[in-house]
Amino acid sequence: MNSNTFRLAALAVAAGPVALLAAVPAQAAPATPTTGGEGRASAVVLRTGLDVSLLNKSVQVPLKVTLNEVQAPASAGKTALSVNVDGVEGGAPVSVLRADVATANATVDEHRAEGHTNLAKARIHVPGLPVLSLIEVEKVTSKAVCEVGGKPVAESNVLGHVAVLGKKVTLSAGGPTRVAVPGVGEVSLDLSKTVTTERTAAATALQLKVSVNPLNLNVAEVEGEVTLAEATCETPKGPKTPEKPGSTDGGSTDGGSTDGGSTDGGSTGGGGDTGGDRGDGGTSGGDVKTQTGSDTGTAPTGANLAETGGSSTTPYIAGGAALLLAVGAGATVLARRRAGSRG
Repeated sequence: MNSNTFRLAALAVAAGPVALLAAVPAQAAPATPTTGGEGRASAVVLRTGLDVSLLNKSVQVPLKVTLNEVQAPASAGKTALSVNVDGVEGGAPVSVLRADVATANATVDEHRAEGHTNLAKARIHVPGLPVLSLIEVEKVTSKAVCEVGGKPVAESNVLGHVAVLGKKVTLSAGGPTRVAVPGVGEVSLDLSKTVTTERTAAATALQLKVSVNPLNLNVAEVEGEVTLAEATCETPKGPKTPEKPGSTDGGSTDGGSTDGGSTDGGSTGGGGDTGGDRGDGGTSGGDVKTQTGSDTGTAPTGANLAETGGSSTTPYIAGGAALLLAVGAGATVLARRRAGSRG
């Protein structure tokens, strides 16, 4: 066999499979549901933001403490809070809050966010007033619920009696309630404050503005705010809709199938009617391509091509591969004939 002829045949046979492999589209990976953005929830039983002014010093000592402050997902159940305030009560701890029940809970999943607080039989003190309670409450609760597809809800309740600086008071939802005690100071209370927006909710059972001057235990004045039973939430975005896998019809290899340009059309019986019939088979392959194109309605978009791995050059690659196979086969047959004639 002539060496050049052999090389040509080998090159054609080797190139054919490579071109065919390039024409096969990659399969799009199936899409899976993904979790949407998480919501938020928080809860706190007690929060103070107070400034304590001392008698023997021209300074203010900040008293910023919290009890059972949690961010979702979490819960807490402490019933007492004591802190040390420099220069007050001879360095002894100041009991800020004692209660029979003091719980805070916050939960979040992809459908719902909720914060909840519960406080029962509680007494709150400030530095300089170790015996007289700033406020006593029987029971207070707050709840904030944010659910996907629903309107956020904020609720707070003050149940039973409330006493401020030793005085029982009747709270009003119409505005703040002020309690003044001569020689001690003044406290202003806001009852059951709730705020909701399209995606958030916040509830506070009691918020106190404090201004007292006990003149006791080296304390000249205490000013600031105290918050009782607060809960907040933010609606989760919810689970995302699963994306549909890209269709491979638009980039199908049927339209560029090797049947239309198969080696049958260029077989060794290439003369006469047989060759003509198989030439028709090649035309039929072209018809298949046109049929596939009409099924999709429109030409595949760039996004579909990227998903399936097909492209507009696929039919040309397939046709080139078929042509190389045909040339290789013809060269092989010709080489065999020459070898037979020499024999």
